[in-house]
Amino acid sequence: MTRKPFVAGQFYPGRSRELREMLLRMSEPEAVKERAIAVISPHAGYIYSGAVAGAVLSSVTIPDAVLILGPGHSPIRPVFAVQDEGAWETPLGEVPIETKLAGALLEACPSCRSDAKAHEKEHSLEVQVPFLQHFNPRVSIVPVCVSHVATYEDLDGLGRAVADAVRRFSRAVLIVASTDMSHYVSRGEAKIKDGMAIDRILALDPEGLFRTVIREDISMCGFQPVTAALVAALELGAVKSELVRYATSGDVTGDDRGVVGYAGLKIC
Repeated sequence: MTRKPFVAGQFYPGRSRELREMLLRMSEPEAVKERAIAVISPHAGYIYSGAVAGAVLSSVTIPDAVLILGPGHSPIRPVFAVQDEGAWETPLGEVPIETKLAGALLEACPSCRSDAKAHEKEHSLEVQVPFLQHFNPRVSIVPVCVSHVATYEDLDGLGRAVADAVRRFSRAVLIVASTDMSHYVSRGEAKIKDGMAIDRILALDPEGLFRTVIREDISMCGFQPVTAALVAALELGAVKSELVRYATSGDVTGDDRGVVGYAGLKIC
């Protein structure tokens, strides 16, 4: 099956020419590219978070296979929903599902289920795809939607399974974890609370991130996918994490009273 775009024309332009022009403006073609194991990228409307996504994705090499972990903003039935066949359509064309990698993940992770329906109206993974197409027109993907009920133990299992699937795959894979940071708090509060979460990511501390977000009540919608991505990255030999860019919606709107935070990080 081919998943049709759900937020094209809302979160990003619905026409290919306009989308290509926006992606060009938000990318950094002169950036030095590094081979990364994983990146963390925001998923709001491009006018708000696109510059952060463009900066972090400009700083790494985008291989032909990308595994995307994103939060389910609506309830989904499985803890982890994988689309393992078909394609995703965007205004830039179709992106095939990397079926071999998806199959390896389903085999390695008992909590993962093949469920394309869970992805139909979820934007957190979709908004990453045009950027990936922009940087590598040959890209194929494995989309994994993560339920908000996932425990740390669930996410540890997912991360280890992702690492196992990547090791068994015959080509390079980039893991993309999709998240926005604090939601609808003052800019000052966002910087403090987001800083706590970012510190745990920089320390390559998945359990610390999970516990900190819960303890400090940080409204980071994708902390669970990021937790799993950190586990996977450590299993795959990660030794460093770098904050490429941080911003808030207030940088665009000029209103710092109720902002959403956006962070782009790479893990190598």
